[in-house]
Amino acid sequence: MQKPRIAPVTDPSPEVAEMLSKTLARDGKPLNIFATVAHNPMVLKQFNRLGGQLLRRSSFGEREREVVILRVGWRCRSVYEFGQHTLIGLASGLSQDDVAALTHEDPGDRWSPRELDFIAAADDLCLHGEVSEPTWDRLAAQLSEAELVELVMLAGFYRLVSGSLRSFGVQLDEGVPGWPAGAEGV
Repeated sequence: MQKPRIAPVTDPSPEVAEMLSKTLARDGKPLNIFATVAHNPMVLKQFNRLGGQLLRRSSFGEREREVVILRVGWRCRSVYEFGQHTLIGLASGLSQDDVAALTHEDPGDRWSPRELDFIAAADDLCLHGEVSEPTWDRLAAQLSEAELVELVMLAGFYRLVSGSLRSFGVQLDEGVPGWPAGAEGV
């Protein structure tokens, strides 16, 4: 998409400006995702609450969380989501090769069995709208019910975010990478 369908808010109300002040990019401007959602302040507020919970207070390690988010971003073909979380993933212990591997149908053998199950859950949810029985059985053998809820909500939230970003035509922020070289299907 060449231009946004909904441009980011540029002159927010004081209430919205306060919310956006917590979402600044390196250049001091609000990230495009938040400045776009800011057209509906009530949604922005709740979006930030749930997203913040899943991102900053996760039961999972940062690496596991980013594996799920990056896989969902790729499955949903959201370059914005994938680019933002490439930066977060690299800061969370993923390598450039790890990030690139998440853009391949077969992510390879670089992952732990648990990470492979998390990738399978993201794939199932994005491709079929639910986690398959075999994937669920493997996850249920290692996660509590609270963690199962969180994992599905994490993948589902970022599936929602990815579709919203694409639908709104949100553009990459300055300095955010796009797809890695050799990404499949994008």
